[in-house]
Amino acid sequence: MGSYRIAAIPADGIGPEVIGAGIEVLGALQRLDPELRLAFTHFPWGSDYYREHGVMMPADGLDALRAFDAIYFGAVGDQSVPDHVTLWGLRLAICQPFDQYANVRPTRILPGLSSPLRDCERGDLDWVIVRENSEGEYAGMGGRAHRGHAIEVGTEVAVFTRAGVERIQRFAFELARSRPRKHLTVVTKSNAQRHGMVLWDEVAVEVARDYPDVSWDRELVDAMTVRMVAKPKSLDTIVATNLHADILSDLAAVLAGSIGIAPTSNLDPSRRFPSMFEPIHGSAFDITGKGIANPIGAFWTAVMMLEHLGERENAARLMRAIEEVTASGVRTPDLGGTARTADVTAAVCDALAAVHA
Repeated sequence: MGSYRIAAIPADGIGPEVIGAGIEVLGALQRLDPELRLAFTHFPWGSDYYREHGVMMPADGLDALRAFDAIYFGAVGDQSVPDHVTLWGLRLAICQPFDQYANVRPTRILPGLSSPLRDCERGDLDWVIVRENSEGEYAGMGGRAHRGHAIEVGTEVAVFTRAGVERIQRFAFELARSRPRKHLTVVTKSNAQRHGMVLWDEVAVEVARDYPDVSWDRELVDAMTVRMVAKPKSLDTIVATNLHADILSDLAAVLAGSIGIAPTSNLDPSRRFPSMFEPIHGSAFDITGKGIANPIGAFWTAVMMLEHLGERENAARLMRAIEEVTASGVRTPDLGGTARTADVTAAVCDALAAVHA
């Protein structure tokens, strides 16, 4: 138990709604456990800040974040600001300098929810997707030349370093080792991308030798989408490149019921820098301000943040409360219900109190 400083960056779209709900739920958890102290500092960065200042966050933003134990992040993206400006101006501007190279995305069917997959029961879909989060297709290398001319060129260079590939694969093997099935699937596209992806394959073979207790296999990314839908029980822990895991984890979330329930942690396993925790649903322009955003993804993200902080008992307490609420039928429209964000938040707070009692 202890005191922790948390930087809250709600940012864009439904981000302020779900992060506000998450802070409310964490406040309820603190009232039940006086030894847990979470001090939140809010940062008004994002697209509104960009419209006023011309940048998504100030030049000294990283320095302001260094002293925090964790970052609780909402969503980035705005209909009036180009997506590459918002993403590279805030989220990736934090992830890369803070070397948050392990993006972890658990996916499972929560109690009371169902998958759109026919005959897929709760235990059939229980995955953790590990996304390389520092290089690859999102390395930021490339450029534009001859702008405005017929011969204009745009290059986007995917960068794969042996160090980067090995560390994320070791992280994934360690995670697979900690799970009951002890199985890892390595996803690439090495039949068509014969340099970086073949490097991924070769490193996987080398790293696997150090984990004889972990079974593993390989899958091409296109075949992986088929396997996720047709054979969900064959999968457990998955590791893939920045782009591939980004896409696969969105599919995984929908297969588990809704992208609104899915959490993410952006981890610096060395703990030199604060790690960042965010729901994966994005800014969701179509429902922003309507009060119907699903806060479960933000709550589950808070569970991951508590686990990272060493608060495993409180993390488990919050996860039990989340599962009680999903099992009770209190659901937002994305899950086929009529509950509002505030309804789900209140229900989780009530469930926390009941669990504590």
